[in-house]
Amino acid sequence: MPDLSRGEDAEAVNALRAATMRLARRIRHQRVDESLSPTEMSVLGTLARCGSATPGELARREHVQPPSMTRIVAMLEAKGLVRLEPHRDDRRQKVVTQTELAEEVLAASRQKRNAWLAGLADGLDEDEWALLRAAAPVLDKLAQL
Repeated sequence: MPDLSRGEDAEAVNALRAATMRLARRIRHQRVDESLSPTEMSVLGTLARCGSATPGELARREHVQPPSMTRIVAMLEAKGLVRLEPHRDDRRQKVVTQTELAEEVLAASRQKRNAWLAGLADGLDEDEWALLRAAAPVLDKLAQL
């Protein structure tokens, strides 16, 4: 467990934070559809990972206020990327479901971003690439905590 009172742990945490933020920012700029905001892409990604959800559930998962999510969902619906369906238990609510077009946009985005990241990884030597492959599941776990 990191102990931030230890200099080397504090430096490692700081370096990890800075590197992941820079890399995430660069990855976000590798967009297929410039008409979609990073927030809209994030919502589509959440729907792809977690399945259909109410706007309130999406707001909690995306850490935004419900009125903001209502606007985001409306924009995605207008672009044909999601559809709203009645909630099966509570007819006052709607459930947001991604469309086939959203799946296509996400697949193209993943392909472009993966190719870009693979191009960066070409600059690593074999030992660095082996370390990165081994670190990927740990980074994923950290992102899920």
